[in-house]
Amino acid sequence: MKKRSFIEAFAAVPHLVWMLLFIAAPLIFVIYFAFTDTYGNFTFDNITMLQSYAQIFLLSVCFALIATVICLVIAYPLAYCILLMPRKTQKLLVVIVMLPMWISLLIRTYSLMALMDNGGLINSLLEIIGLPKMKLIGTSGAVILGMVYDFLPYMVLPIYSGMSKLDFRCIEAARDLGCNGIQTVFRVVLPLTTPGIISGITMVFVPSISTFYISQKLGGGSFDLIGDTIERQFQNVGTYNIGAAISLVMMILILISVAIMNKFTDDDEGVL
Repeated sequence: MKKRSFIEAFAAVPHLVWMLLFIAAPLIFVIYFAFTDTYGNFTFDNITMLQSYAQIFLLSVCFALIATVICLVIAYPLAYCILLMPRKTQKLLVVIVMLPMWISLLIRTYSLMALMDNGGLINSLLEIIGLPKMKLIGTSGAVILGMVYDFLPYMVLPIYSGMSKLDFRCIEAARDLGCNGIQTVFRVVLPLTTPGIISGITMVFVPSISTFYISQKLGGGSFDLIGDTIERQFQNVGTYNIGAAISLVMMILILISVAIMNKFTDDDEGVL
């Protein structure tokens, strides 16, 4: 028994080293720079200066919330339709949903730029049929569309995974008791798949609120989000401290939102 415990402890060493180097150490550096000035003196000035970035925080949260809601509205019926297909078809459709995840986010974003640019495919088609061109790049709709396109699979897969564990006898019982299709979805399927919904919301909201590449390329520099601000602060020498303070506040906000979502998930699982 002691030999097995030693082996287990030894096997955990690489994971502990990885966590220390790439999780704990960066967090320590962020906290250090957030509460020090350029000379290394302790200060709260970096935190108090974040009041001037309140509008950026609000805009980032709004964009992330809109993208998350759109992903949920698209992903839930899509996952339910996949669930109703034969088993082999389900596997094929899941692979199709996962396919964009195998491609770099940079390439996916550039593909959207090629579609929505002034000389892109969409405007070329509009010009062919005699309609005026539309300004797509540099709009809030383009940024939100980029978030939805890039993060939609992260919403579909958790919801589908939760739905695949459903006991279909509950659905049959609901139908026997007089529920139609819509009532069955809202009274049976939706409550039973709440943990998957919460997981999907978390997996979409977190990268959406911290993204910067999508807003830079599809927003055309018209929108300054949290990720853009942090990147700019760390690129400029002497502003690491403000960038670290923004990163620290964003991490705290994300941890609070994740904790709240996990609390709802635990409660739902306890009821079930």
